[in-house]
Amino acid sequence: MTEALHEWHDFYLLIGTAAAALIGMMFVAASIGASFFTAEREAGMRAFLTPTVLHFTAILVTCLVMTVPALGAEALSALWLGVACSGVAYAARVWHQLRRGGFNIDRADRLWYAATPVASYLLMSAAAILLLLRQTAALDLLAVSVVLLLLLGIRNAWDMTVWMTLRAPTAK
Repeated sequence: MTEALHEWHDFYLLIGTAAAALIGMMFVAASIGASFFTAEREAGMRAFLTPTVLHFTAILVTCLVMTVPALGAEALSALWLGVACSGVAYAARVWHQLRRGGFNIDRADRLWYAATPVASYLLMSAAAILLLLRQTAALDLLAVSVVLLLLLGIRNAWDMTVWMTLRAPTAK
């Protein structure tokens, strides 16, 4: 299993770097768009911006864990399960927040902001269990999970950018 983990090193290095860069870009975008964050838009931005940053952070943490050379299968599995359980709990909270917050969002947004993260974190949980069973498919499943989180984060960041652009205050 150690050799199989070593073969994935560059993949996790690349995905982790992408996630870190995207986290930075989200902070830059939030700083530039600070005038857009009014009291009336606060709930919407909290419901959409924070989950995207947290999903990128989950990717980064997972990739950092994967590059630690001394971790065994049990420790990796426990860390993956920790990230996955936290992610499922947070995605469930976002789903509840979207339903309770009175947001008028379409199915695609519900899919990408709530359902897809849950699916990704469940894949990560399954990967953790497979790793405990010493199945090399665990590494493939984890890769699918983090790539899915990366893609949904990119999609959601773009969706927020478009949303903010369409609702930006106009100069008078």
